[in-house]
Amino acid sequence: MLEERRTTNILLLFIVIPLVFYLLKLLSFIFIPLISSMFIALLFLPLMRWLRKRNVPRLVSILIVITLIGIGVFVAVELVQLSSRQILSNNTGFFGKAEVKINHLMLYLQEKFGVVYNTEGNIIGQFFQKENIGSTFDFIRKFATNILMIVFFTILWLSESINMHKVMNNTILKQKHTSIKAFMKIEKDLITFIKVKFLVSLLTGVFTGLACVFFDVSFPIFWGLFAFLINFVQMVGSFISVILLSIFAFVELEPTSTLFFFILSISGVQVLFGAILEPIFMGKSFSINVITVLIMLMLWGFIWGIPGLIMAIPITVFIKIILEQFKGTKVIASLLSGPERSIKPLK
Repeated sequence: MLEERRTTNILLLFIVIPLVFYLLKLLSFIFIPLISSMFIALLFLPLMRWLRKRNVPRLVSILIVITLIGIGVFVAVELVQLSSRQILSNNTGFFGKAEVKINHLMLYLQEKFGVVYNTEGNIIGQFFQKENIGSTFDFIRKFATNILMIVFFTILWLSESINMHKVMNNTILKQKHTSIKAFMKIEKDLITFIKVKFLVSLLTGVFTGLACVFFDVSFPIFWGLFAFLINFVQMVGSFISVILLSIFAFVELEPTSTLFFFILSISGVQVLFGAILEPIFMGKSFSINVITVLIMLMLWGFIWGIPGLIMAIPITVFIKIILEQFKGTKVIASLLSGPERSIKPLK
């Protein structure tokens, strides 16, 4: 009887898990802003507690946090506008050189590998055809809607209209003491991750921009901003940044030692900050198996696209800490952490 019940539970688990992921994908327009806002709220919870100790009203505290977030968004918008003006005011003939080199490359691929290539018209202009304008406006509309929803949910989290500790206590852990310990660890680890990731991404962006300035590569502000943003995608972001910037430099620079040392420099920046300093800042206790990182990136990237790639590691940390609280799932948590770490349950 006990064996039959266990088999039934396993079968139900195999049915429920795909259903949960399907619902997460189907309702992504709600879950993406909800989870994103949760991580943002966690980052500002220590500030909220500090203000509360000084008897600052909660409404004023929320307004202070929203103001800080608004300043951050304003700075980001200004950087985007500055990089856009830099690109639009470019008079170095970059787009002409890009047209020539891309045409030569595509003709070579057509001749050697039979790649179909339309030589009529401007290849760069093909990205700005009328049929693409509608999708661009649709993207902007969805992006603005997500931002507004994130702000709304962040206010709910900070005002404790949505209390994550109570949600965990009532739904998952069922024990007040355990849920408090788990929540404190989740908050500590996620805040550490977000702070370190922001600092490492910022340094990566700054030094990538400086490398562009030193080697006289156009649009250093744009590439620095791009490196900063794409670095939030764990592991994959570094490769994308180096590959795209190398292709851009290949178009602009002659294939000499200058191009080689530029590619070597931007690769060194990624290795220094991403592969050396980031693990040191994170600490061994925060380690996650590389295979786990890749699997989670593929899984959440498939479910939620780019937001899923950005949130894959924080979500993994959240799941790992929850799994550590139950005897039956400690082994899974240990596998997520890697062989070098022994799991110690919270008491």
